[in-house]
Amino acid sequence: MNYDDAVKYIHNISKFGSKLGLQNITELLKRLGDPHTAFPSVHIAGTNGKGSVSAMIAGMLHQAGYRVGLFISPYLEHFTERIRVNLKEIPGDDLANLVQLIKEKIDGMVEDGFNHPTEFEVVTALGFLWFARQKVDIAVVEVGLGGRLDATNVIKPLVSVITSISYDHTRILGSSLSDIAYEKGGIIKPGVPVVSYPQPAEAEKVIAALADKRGCYYHPVTSEQIRVRNDCFSEQHFDFTWKSEIWEDLIIRLSGRHQQLNAACALSCIMILKESGFDIPKEAIYAGLKNTRWPGRLEMICSNPAILLDGAHNPSGAAVLADTIRQYFSEKQIHLILGVLRDKDVEAVTGILCSAAHRVTVTRPSNPRATPPEQLAAIAEKYHSDINICFNLEEAIEHAIEWTQEDTVDEKGNSGKRMVIISGSLYLVGEARTILRNKRINTQG
Repeated sequence: MNYDDAVKYIHNISKFGSKLGLQNITELLKRLGDPHTAFPSVHIAGTNGKGSVSAMIAGMLHQAGYRVGLFISPYLEHFTERIRVNLKEIPGDDLANLVQLIKEKIDGMVEDGFNHPTEFEVVTALGFLWFARQKVDIAVVEVGLGGRLDATNVIKPLVSVITSISYDHTRILGSSLSDIAYEKGGIIKPGVPVVSYPQPAEAEKVIAALADKRGCYYHPVTSEQIRVRNDCFSEQHFDFTWKSEIWEDLIIRLSGRHQQLNAACALSCIMILKESGFDIPKEAIYAGLKNTRWPGRLEMICSNPAILLDGAHNPSGAAVLADTIRQYFSEKQIHLILGVLRDKDVEAVTGILCSAAHRVTVTRPSNPRATPPEQLAAIAEKYHSDINICFNLEEAIEHAIEWTQEDTVDEKGNSGKRMVIISGSLYLVGEARTILRNKRINTQG
């Protein structure tokens, strides 16, 4: 089995469907030698911000000299992005060898009457197996969906982190914030410290109650812990307060005001790890935060023309993008390229994003769950008068770039008033990122 065969095998498992629960992953890991027990971990659940917080925590631990595993989902461009050690993706040959081993164990499970593991269970087992083989000092593990019944919830972490909770996957997780919070809070283990992003009151009540019931030290992050020094799109400077200690002039290069609170979650986790005995020098904290990058989330991938990528795929994510446009790009004319998966809140995401645009092109990501462009256009027309349909993403990008090149010059001789934003799905953003990076490589010759 080579790398391509391995990835194809993993993706083909989707035909067995998706089923939440821990029985199958527990059995599969047992047959692999329980690799998830070979390393300590940090576990991160939430609706939005999981990836950013995971990346910041991993970055600070890496700068401190620890061998760090990072498990995330989904990926943008390459499958190997999901599993990293010391910020480096798992090599293709190693992935193929481990998938071959996992396949053999799965075949044995099926012969013994167990259900076939789901795609995410296989990826989870792959990540844990790689971390064990690489002898990581600690792994930062992002939940796939929910928390309570997510395949990653077999670990007992040193710290549990709950990022921003809002509406998403409501058909699976529940239609109220309290229901969703209960599922996310399922990662809270007895006696394990819990850090939480500032939550809506309904969700906060559930998280706090779960932490109390399970005897956990509970640290809800508050905006009072942050004092902003400088706030621009490309770089944010702030002070962070932990108990009686003030960390001055921290820098993040992740865009959006919400990233300050995400950083506060990551910093709170690091402070708890420090208090438990981890040696994390001050310099590592500053460097780890400053060096963190998280592609596809408010990422200005091109400056000329200005093209912003953001995988806003639920209403709260769309609202953050719309607020960012109003805060930093209020003088710009926005051409929105939009594609949304049909199992998302298509109406809400479309309405929020269209409200921030001057013209809109609807398209579709290469995903079987994509909303057909004609259907998406019909929804978008409720919120905007200038709606175009383009069935090919690369063509949509080319047309948008042509539009930016028609930019007018104002009375002061300034141009650059037009920009392109590609959003609505991380799958769409991942494809766009590949297209644009190839274009830039070709342009540079």
